[in-house]
Amino acid sequence: MVTSDGAPPSLLGLSTYLLSLTGKAARGRLADRLAERGLRLWHMAVLAALADFGPHVQRALANRLSLDPSDVAKVVDELAVAGHVDRVRDAADRRRVAVSLTPAGRALLAELDAEARRVQDELLAPLSQAERTELQEMLRKVYARIHSQTAG
Repeated sequence: MVTSDGAPPSLLGLSTYLLSLTGKAARGRLADRLAERGLRLWHMAVLAALADFGPHVQRALANRLSLDPSDVAKVVDELAVAGHVDRVRDAADRRRVAVSLTPAGRALLAELDAEARRVQDELLAPLSQAERTELQEMLRKVYARIHSQTAG
């Protein structure tokens, strides 16, 4: 038997499969909303990392976000041209570029965060607030376990 959306019920019985489908839908919706602003998910990720952790050297920012340094350089270039981040070369090592968030970047991140929360609310509409809180706690627990296994 196949469900109305075409997914085999045996796969719908796997939490990992459901997480994958749900994550894909969530990323797609948020990516579409960001694209309306001419942005991608990595723009938001770079802004969020700078807001949460402070200025970073580009290579450390790439490592933190698990991105190729050349991809981070492109995103940082785009954000710098738009005035959302500042770049400062290290006087001792001209290859090192420190990136920091500007007030305009912080304001943009606040707008993007609000948009991400709207997408989240749309996706989680079938859940009560208590269920949303429980889901968040369970996902954090699974994420922490995965992170601890890959970090060690």
